[in-house]
Amino acid sequence: MDRQTISAIAHRDHPVAAPVSEPHLDRLLTLSRLGTGARVLDLGCGQAAWTLRALELFPSVTADGVDVSSEALQAAAEDAERRGLADRIRLHEKPAAAFTGAEPYDLVLCVGATHAFGGLAATVRDVRRLVRPGGLALIGEGFWETPPPPSLLTRLDAARDDYADLPGTVTRMEDPGFRVVYGHTSELAEWDEYEWSWTGGLTRWALDHPGPDGDAALAAALDHRDMWLNGYRGVLGFVTLLLRRTD
Repeated sequence: MDRQTISAIAHRDHPVAAPVSEPHLDRLLTLSRLGTGARVLDLGCGQAAWTLRALELFPSVTADGVDVSSEALQAAAEDAERRGLADRIRLHEKPAAAFTGAEPYDLVLCVGATHAFGGLAATVRDVRRLVRPGGLALIGEGFWETPPPPSLLTRLDAARDDYADLPGTVTRMEDPGFRVVYGHTSELAEWDEYEWSWTGGLTRWALDHPGPDGDAALAAALDHRDMWLNGYRGVLGFVTLLLRRTD
């Protein structure tokens, strides 16, 4: 099974696709205080849970969602139709880094998808280009809660400087021309909810689909669970920052 299919299945029970609970998601979106007719862009939108909730909170807003996963975008389209929001969102199947808007957006989201740009620094630069002057970005990224041991870096196929600590992460997001106006640091319970949903949902699917695909899905779920429980749990944190573009 390819990575996109595994991710789409694993996120069915947690479409937010980040260790952020719905109340905190609402708080982050509400504080964007989007005005009448505002435009929102979600880069790496997955099932578009963030964007669809923004459309519910701000009835005059329209949005674009971008992702490479056809499965996730299909789920987003079905959810938008079910919630009566289909006429206010456009979904684009393409790499997030390749998307160019016709005009700047009032709010650009990239939560848990900085890998699509090759890391946080490149993400923030590209996001800023798509935000109107004085507009907002909402970016979610991992950070080191505690220094990672070499064994964990090897397991994650990561380098120490792939992530910073929390102060360093704030600096990395502000340096290209933003200021933080709000932020949410994910709690351990949010991480656990996300990971149990990810691994449990994929395991359930695997058990319901015996055969090569089921075996591959189960192997991915168990490997991910072991890497979380015996590796980055309590070491890797997650922060979502609401940023205002400065000029």
